[in-house]
Formats: sequence, structure tokens, C-alpha cells
Amino acid sequence: MTVVLTTSPGFAKSGRPAAEIARRGWEFVRCADTALPDGGVSAHIDRVEILVSGLFPVTAAQLDAAPRLKAVIKNGVGVDNIDVAAATARGIPVINAPGTNANAVAELALGGMLSLARRIPQGHMAVVGGQWVRHVGTELSGKTLGVVGLGNIGRNLAAKATALGMKVIATELYPDAAFVAQHRIELLPLAELLARADYVSLHVFGGQGNAHLIGASELALMKPGAFLLNYARGEVVDLDALAAALKAECLGGAAIDAYEVEPPDRSHPIFADPRVVFTPHSGADTAESSERCGLSVIADADLVLAGERSPRCLNPQVYSAQTA
Repeated sequence: MTVVLTTSPGFAKSGRPAAEIARRGWEFVRCADTALPDGGVSAHIDRVEILVSGLFPVTAAQLDAAPRLKAVIKNGVGVDNIDVAAATARGIPVINAPGTNANAVAELALGGMLSLARRIPQGHMAVVGGQWVRHVGTELSGKTLGVVGLGNIGRNLAAKATALGMKVIATELYPDAAFVAQHRIELLPLAELLARADYVSLHVFGGQGNAHLIGASELALMKPGAFLLNYARGEVVDLDALAAALKAECLGGAAIDAYEVEPPDRSHPIFADPRVVFTPHSGADTAESSERCGLSVIADADLVLAGERSPRCLNPQVYSAQTA
């Protein structure tokens, strides 16, 4: 029997993905116990053929302990918690599900902008607290959105913002020229984007290359009263620098969905700032996104188990090594 293990609490929990796994007759093991350092993976790793990555890191040690492993498939997009180099060295394909969560994350980012613009959380807290305080906000129409990272999520958000009457500027190393032209997006270096945008929304990969991409010097470039939104990875923003910029009233507020350590240390001063909208790394948490992602993972597992290549493989050199 094929053994599929996941460290994702949401993968194939219900709906079509759960039904598809049941139909295939796989032995399906979920290891997402946060009380255990690896979620419980070590008890099953020697039998696993498909590892669906979620919460916990996929390490070289785990890969060494998995003689039957045929692929590591991310239930999502970001693979910064997977040792891709170690997997490649062992001839194991690493696969993700690009685009499946793009609309969900873009909609949450749009919700973050609306919350900041109209001070929705403050209005909610006032009413439930027995106060009748009307907060005067601003409109998104006519404002400038700076999108840092014009990939699947960034493009989705840019299209939505354009439809709302926002001017979109972006920074992207490999832009989709047709999309940029269609939506009249101006491409700029990061420093110029920060200086011009009313809202800056981050949609880049995590990892060392983007660690503290937005720090004190970058925040100092932003317009007074501008807003920063991080729907990427926690390490992309220097949280200490952001808290300091807010305290100095250099920014109007922020929205944060990702944290360097999750759950975050709530003693950090930023969590006492009422101008910040927090969400618990829930950008992809919609029923539709979960289903799209789950079905993508299952389709790739089918390909791997049939000895075929996935077009979403991130280290295709493993196939070259197998045929050499």
C-alpha cells in the first residue's frame, strides 16, 4: 500500500482532496502535532513514499531516514522549510503548487488595505466596546499601490487594485511583459517604489536572499503616512525596525500575516500598536484555495508514483541524474 504522509494540518482534511485520497486507497498519515519537534514524522518516515510538506521542516536527516521516499510535495508554494539541496543530492524531486493560493492571498491583502484605509478593526472594537466613535478613513481609488514581487499573487493583487482605480507600480526581476502592459503597471527599482507608494505590499519568496529586505533604511524611504503589508514571509521585514518606524509616526500603519517565528512572541511592542492589522499566516486559508492546492498535490503524487515527471518540479536535475 502506498504511504502518503503530510505535516499539513489542512491538506485533504475534507472535500474533494479527501475523497480522492480515499478513492486511491493510500495509507494516509497526518503528522501535525505541534507538541512534537517533527510533528510525529519520525514514527513513520521509514515507510513514506510521498511526503506532503506543511508545518515542519523537511531536513537532510529526515530524507536519510526515508529509503522509500519518491518525492517531497509542498502543500502550498513556499519551500523555504524544505532542504531542497539535500533532496536534490539524494535524487528526490521537490514539487510545489504554484498559483493555487494566489487569489486567496491577494484577496486577504486587499482586505488588509481596506482595513487600514477605513480603520475597520478600530470601528469594530469601538462598537463592541460600547463606544460610538466614527473613524474618518481614506479611499483606495486614486492611491498608488507598490507591489514588491509580481509573481502569481502579486499579479492577482495588481489586477484587483487596478479595477478599484489604484495606480500600480511594481518591482520584479522577471516581469510578465504582457501583463504589465495590459494593466499599465510601471516597473521601478525598490527604492523608488518605496518612495512613491501609498501602500506597499510584499509578495516575494522567503529565505536568506530576502531576509530583512525591508529594514530601517527602506522604511525611511517610504512616504509619511504610507502603509506596509507583509503577506510574504516573516523574515522579509525587520519587525524591530517596523515597530520603531510606527512609533516615530513615519508610517500610517501596517498589515502582517507572516512572522519569523510562528506563533510570534506577542511581547514584541508591535503587537500593542493599534495601527497594525494582524492575521495568523492565513493568506491561503480559503476552502477554494485548499481544494485547488490539495488536488494539485494529489495530481503530482499520481505522476510521481507512475514514474512520470511533474511540470512543477523545482529541482528537475534529479531526473537528469536518474537517466545519466
